[in-house]
Amino acid sequence: MEIGVVELSRLQFATTALFHFLFVPLTLGLSVICAIMETVYVMTDRPIWRQMTKFWGALFGINFAIGVATGITMEFQFGMNWAYYSHYVGDIFGAPLAMEGLMAFFMEATFVGLWFFGWDRLSKRAHLMVGWLVAIATNFSALWILIANGWMQFPVGAQFNPITMRMELTSFFDVALNPVAQAKFVHTVSAGYVCGSVFVLGVSSWYLLKGRHIQLARRSIAVASAFGLAGVMSVIVLGDESGYDASENQKMKMAAIEAMWETEPAPASFTLFGFPDQTTHETKWAIHIPYVMGLIGTRSLTQEIAGIDQLVTRAHDRVRNGIVAYDLMMQIQAQRDSGVDPALIARFRRHEHDLGYALLLKTRVEDPRQATEEQISQAAADTVPHVWPIFWAFRIMVGLGFGMLCMMGYFFWRASFRRMSFPRWALWLAVIATPAPWIAIEMGWIVAEYGRQPWTVAEVLPTALSVSHLSVAEVAVTLAGFVLLYSALFVVEMGLMFKYIRKGPHEDVALTEDWMQRHENRLSGRAEVAK
Repeated sequence: MEIGVVELSRLQFATTALFHFLFVPLTLGLSVICAIMETVYVMTDRPIWRQMTKFWGALFGINFAIGVATGITMEFQFGMNWAYYSHYVGDIFGAPLAMEGLMAFFMEATFVGLWFFGWDRLSKRAHLMVGWLVAIATNFSALWILIANGWMQFPVGAQFNPITMRMELTSFFDVALNPVAQAKFVHTVSAGYVCGSVFVLGVSSWYLLKGRHIQLARRSIAVASAFGLAGVMSVIVLGDESGYDASENQKMKMAAIEAMWETEPAPASFTLFGFPDQTTHETKWAIHIPYVMGLIGTRSLTQEIAGIDQLVTRAHDRVRNGIVAYDLMMQIQAQRDSGVDPALIARFRRHEHDLGYALLLKTRVEDPRQATEEQISQAAADTVPHVWPIFWAFRIMVGLGFGMLCMMGYFFWRASFRRMSFPRWALWLAVIATPAPWIAIEMGWIVAEYGRQPWTVAEVLPTALSVSHLSVAEVAVTLAGFVLLYSALFVVEMGLMFKYIRKGPHEDVALTEDWMQRHENRLSGRAEVAK
């Protein structure tokens, strides 16, 4: 495959987005976990909980700072490499990004500063309120970004203006309440909670294996296992909602996830394992589970899920209808200076929903109206993303999700009903499994973003038309620069994290140890009296 500006721009966006999202879920999870721990401290006045909050808060701060840096560079490359996309949908995409900047990021930055420097300057309750505001602001930040991304997956609340050649906002509330965006938000945030919980569980298990900071580690495992169990159950339930939305609004993505080449009789089976072959349109050595995909995708036993071949046939018809829309748009452009006939606009509105399909032809012919039958067929075939990466990314994500459900359930059971005693094999499992949520989350983003291809905005704007007018050399140089920058930031992040984890909790040590000694003496005294 020839590497051009489009391919390099996509690679650069994938690199920056996937790297940035290494930090976002841990920020989401640790912000809430720290708020929970500080709540327990304020309620009980036990110094151990203050020490726990400060320790995990320090790791949150490191991750937050590096995450902000990677987010800024990501936005820079977005504006640099995707200029036409920014022009085409700026009226819609700019609104949630502005809300994210004005509300969430401003709140987040302000309250994070108050939280870190206000321990001895604010009252306990005031500081606790700030801690919860940090967690809320962090979630608000994710909300507006995911609203913007959800609109790219399922564009609502907007209409194309054939005179200005841009998408224009028609309803902010439709954009904000987009069902795809809302499902994506709660699914992503819950995944962040699981990520933070698995991180706390893994570090705490390592402390127990080393015989260090026993009291902090046990209490941290109790919090992480309970919060993580709720989080992973939420991820699974809300993942089902995302699957249902995809079957309704992104049929090709759903078919690619399942490698469903032909429409099956309802209810469709779920392919547990197999090797999709996009050349022959078959999945080799497939293992099917009856009914499951029909229930996930349609929540019924009677509705079909369209197969890839049938969707390509539909796309062929939509390309033809899109050519009609393109022709009407060109007529409107010709009348732009002299006044556009309203009847022409009305005719365009009847066909505009397929305009994006005609734009797929622009990679093969300058004027889609001149496209041959072969080129129309090729454009229809282009609507199919590469199946095997989506197929396997989805299964890795789901497999890791159910694995973390079992692990969290086991640790919750041991923490709640076995006096927080954990066998060494389970502690080693928690340490080894620490990277699992990051892998699952990155796989989820591959399914979401790679599965949307060939569209930047689903069925509206093809990716090939969204890039800036840059040379291959310019994009390659900036890609190399981003890789070097992110590699340096990754080394800094890992170095600081490992340094503070090895160092362990170092604040309020004397106060905590004194309280723990008095607490143990009280328990010993009660035991003697009981005898």
